[in-house]
Amino acid sequence: MRRLEEMGAPRTDAPAEPWGEPPPAAPRIAVLVPCYNEEVAIPRVVAAFRSALPEATVYVYDNNSRDRTRDAAAAAGAVVRREGLQGKGHVVRRMLADVEADVYVLVDGDDTYDAADAPAMIRLLLEDRLDMVTGVRVTDAIAAYRPGHRFGNAVLTGVVRHIFGDRITDMLSGYRVFSRRFAKSFPALAEGFETETEFTVHALELRLPVAELRTRYRERPPGSQSKLNTWRDGFRILRAIALLVRRERPLPFFATLATLLLALAFGLALPVIETWFATGLVPRLPTAVLSTGLVLLSFLSLACGLILDTVTRGRLEAKRIAYLAIPAPDFRLPPR
Repeated sequence: MRRLEEMGAPRTDAPAEPWGEPPPAAPRIAVLVPCYNEEVAIPRVVAAFRSALPEATVYVYDNNSRDRTRDAAAAAGAVVRREGLQGKGHVVRRMLADVEADVYVLVDGDDTYDAADAPAMIRLLLEDRLDMVTGVRVTDAIAAYRPGHRFGNAVLTGVVRHIFGDRITDMLSGYRVFSRRFAKSFPALAEGFETETEFTVHALELRLPVAELRTRYRERPPGSQSKLNTWRDGFRILRAIALLVRRERPLPFFATLATLLLALAFGLALPVIETWFATGLVPRLPTAVLSTGLVLLSFLSLACGLILDTVTRGRLEAKRIAYLAIPAPDFRLPPR
């Protein structure tokens, strides 16, 4: 009779195999700061985050600044790099591609966000195994968060909440913490300030675990000027939302368009139909042809929505697989 071990049964006297390597003691943390003409504010940002997160590396990516932003960031102790394509979205794409870390802290270089909240955001990310923690802006300073910006943020956030999911309250915050899983699977297609919208929609669309943490928002330091334009950037963000809806929710988008076209067709055709029933004639032939064309366009729009919905489902599955290909965070956290 063959021995048990020759038949594939485990030997009882063999040493036990470990279940796996213990998690590393601490994550690698990278603070990512996109900058454009922030010579005044950037030294304060770098110093604040080096103090709040002494174990982290602060990366400042300069986006064609015309002042001494690069020199000021380097003097403050940051790793300084450059991105030539103009726009925050381009900088974010480059940062997430270049920097290797386990936790990414993304913050604007204007010294309006409180670095002291970063450790709490990182702990929340790691303890709850989240993929994104957003710093919700809280302030009493009118100059820091102007009424027009508040109203625009509320409107745009409300639109995204209605379409993609009711799990966010400050879609346009520039203060976020990401897991490596999120950073390395995020497509980063935006070019400008609409990149925050893309972060939010990506997380909601994949149903990733996210959370928010209230953080103090303050005015820029004297001598520093905002690059935001309320109307221009607001319309760009609204356009980005519309494009994201078309791309991520094609069936509702094209079904709505089909409904509008069909309603217009029936509105134009109703007098023609009434005249035909009364006289048996179609005196308004161009209107009848136009109505017929609108009905055809309506059904074509609906067909496009059905086809693109299937394509979107495949893209969503591919993004989910890319996300799952990256190991989940698993670190030992020090006691509180």
